[in-house]
Amino acid sequence: MVSLRKSALVYASLLFSLVRGFDLDVTSKTSICSGATDITNGIMDYYEGYRYGGTVGEFQSPYYWWLAGEVFGGMIDTWYFCQNDTYEETIYNALIAQKGDKNNYIPSNQSFTEGNDDQGFWGFAVMGAVERNFTNPTSDDDPSWLELAQAVYNTMWARWDNTTCDGGLRWQIFTWNNGYNYKNTISNGCLFHMAARLGRYLDNDTYADTASTVWDWMEDVGFVVESGDSISVYDGADIVDDECPTVGEDEWTYNYGILIAGCSYLYNMTGESKWEDRATSLFNGISIFLKDNVMYERQCQDSGTCNNDQRSFKSIFSRSLGMTAVLVPSLYDKVYEVLTASAQGAAQSCSGGTDNVTCGQNWSHDGWDGVYGLGEQISALECIQNLLIDQRPGPYKATTGGSSKSNPDAGLGTSTDTNANEVDIVRKDKVGAGILTAVVLVAVVSTAVWMVI
Repeated sequence: MVSLRKSALVYASLLFSLVRGFDLDVTSKTSICSGATDITNGIMDYYEGYRYGGTVGEFQSPYYWWLAGEVFGGMIDTWYFCQNDTYEETIYNALIAQKGDKNNYIPSNQSFTEGNDDQGFWGFAVMGAVERNFTNPTSDDDPSWLELAQAVYNTMWARWDNTTCDGGLRWQIFTWNNGYNYKNTISNGCLFHMAARLGRYLDNDTYADTASTVWDWMEDVGFVVESGDSISVYDGADIVDDECPTVGEDEWTYNYGILIAGCSYLYNMTGESKWEDRATSLFNGISIFLKDNVMYERQCQDSGTCNNDQRSFKSIFSRSLGMTAVLVPSLYDKVYEVLTASAQGAAQSCSGGTDNVTCGQNWSHDGWDGVYGLGEQISALECIQNLLIDQRPGPYKATTGGSSKSNPDAGLGTSTDTNANEVDIVRKDKVGAGILTAVVLVAVVSTAVWMVI
């Protein structure tokens, strides 16, 4: 149930539409972090973990579990950029509480509904903890942040499906969910993105090879299409007679975001021009999401049909652009122009509600547009705080100060697991993969019953 303060927003829309949000100085860390604090406080109004009987690491209905992973990933960056530890314990507890019994972010309370993309977004969050040197787990019973990230990668890569469409991940993990017969960019993009980041952090070619395999498959199947100096990214395709014959051409900011960031990590790791070229072409492709350099979700925003998930997509898009600016110097100026214009728009949209700092969806609107929610809050936060990308060190590597301990076999379970994607040992860090078998699923189903709202 949404708080009383939030429920008053509908009635306050007209009253506060003339307020211009907080006064953001895009050149001032103090101003940026002050705004980030106000926005984050609004985010936590939706947090279930503070409520009596609430679940640690989850947000109130109707917000799905994956979005919590995205939010905590953004809050790690707030902790890092602004050196603000207000919510450090909250973030820490959430990452531990939702890791699941096998430490791979497939917790029992999500077993019936979790998709590959859902797992991937929690993987992004914990990978952010790795790269920002977020407070390491202190209990001997808890794995390191890096182990958790490796477990996400291992279990996703194990589900790579060569029996249909010549490869790729399905949208859903479990056969009983709608979308199991759909292969899409976001699920495969999550694997690509995780592999790229792990490859760079550990200086490990095996992860980079996985990323290349995923990228090549997305090109072959038609999810990623290069045309001149631009790349278009489409949503996905239904499996028909073991093929993916017809690609749906919806385009979303988050698909572009996770791919451009993945290319940027690979370029930073390898120095190979193809990854810089792909990042540049993806950046050229994002022009479809810009109005006077201000981000918008073109597929649904103008029509007012964005659902709760889609209203958050500019969040990972903003974070990914920040990563790109840091890792691909040739794109820094262009990316920073987009972040600056969008942050200014986001800040002036954060003028709603009884607090006068509740954020809206339309950043080109004059003041608050009357739309509010968790997606609007986290999107504004990510965009604004990424103006600080050059005021703190870039993402750490294991060789440049990263402190999280590696376990390349994390998440694989017992020695009887089958490694579906056997790979060579590279640079002393073996990467493996295990299969989530029907036996495991039956065991999970037989031990508990969960209700997912």
